[in-house]
Amino acid sequence: MIVIPAIDLKEGKCVRLEQGLMNKDTVFSDNPGAQALEWQTQGAELLHIVDLDGAFAGQPKNRGAIEAILKSISIPAQLGGGIRDLATIEAYLSLGLSRVIIGTAAQRNPDLVREACSKFPGQIVVGIDAKNGMVAVQGWAELTDISAIDLARKFEGFGVSAIIYTDIARDGMLQGPNLEATRSLAEAVSIPVIASGGVSSLKDIENLMAIESCGISGVITGKAVYTGAIRLDEAIALTKAGRG
Repeated sequence: MIVIPAIDLKEGKCVRLEQGLMNKDTVFSDNPGAQALEWQTQGAELLHIVDLDGAFAGQPKNRGAIEAILKSISIPAQLGGGIRDLATIEAYLSLGLSRVIIGTAAQRNPDLVREACSKFPGQIVVGIDAKNGMVAVQGWAELTDISAIDLARKFEGFGVSAIIYTDIARDGMLQGPNLEATRSLAEAVSIPVIASGGVSSLKDIENLMAIESCGISGVITGKAVYTGAIRLDEAIALTKAGRG
């Protein structure tokens, strides 16, 4: 299992939201490239980027900041937010991103995921965001009537590299990840699952490592590493020791 630091972009700045609410944002850096390099320096093996403006608008909105990040680092990076078609996927991958994350469009148009996996093998991740087990889309603004597990099962056999599962109620709240829901999802599919939302301490990471065998390949951390609740280098050392 690897620890993946997150950079959430809003109007070109690195921010964190509480429970996905755009009006509850805290700016942590106005230099995304420098922030990305800091995470790489601390040992990050993969960077997670979210175009928050893009997620709400349904189209890319922070290209300049994304390009600055990619110029600053040599580690792989994945990005989600506002990716709704193959043209956008191709454009992002051409910038040098290693993987793109399909969220809202995965729920609304599973065939896009199938086509994308076929055209860009190994480079497609599905993002499933849920509240009380039900999928939320459109930058978390809209709750659907489909369960996270039912949606995840639709992508079996497509060639999806990973599913990022975010519990919205926990995101940005530093209350610990939803271990039960994350484990249930990971056990329901053969696709590797990356946990996201609520990580607040090394103990939370240890708890995820304890259920890693269920199919959990990584954990995304945002607010905790920005506030210092977790030191990224210590979290990475912990998971590396677990692999060893």
